[in-house]
Amino acid sequence: QVQLVESGGGLVQAGGSLRLSCAVSGLIFSNYAMSWYRQAPGKQRELVAQIGRGYSTNYADSVKDRFTISRDNAEKTVYLQMNGLKREDTAVYYCNAAIAYWGKGTLVTVSE
Repeated sequence: QVQLVESGGGLVQAGGSLRLSCAVSGLIFSNYAMSWYRQAPGKQRELVAQIGRGYSTNYADSVKDRFTISRDNAEKTVYLQMNGLKREDTAVYYCNAAIAYWGKGTLVTVSE
């Protein structure tokens, strides 16, 4: 079956950096666009970044120039490099494959 496993979340001070990883199994990774979403307490889940099969990328305005999404097809892993973190980046971050498949999420907490 398809599995997406996120890692790399944690507690970081404002202005700091984290790198999230999402390891994928059970599908032909290179065939699918991959995305990172996040859900803050009391808010709806929102798209953070997306990377296509051809490595084209798309970002939410709130994270442009701070976050970078990348993928390693050989390792079947998608990454989210997050720099210049702000308190409003605090959320559970979810990996998504092909729209239909989700990981369980990893918590990112940004403190002052």
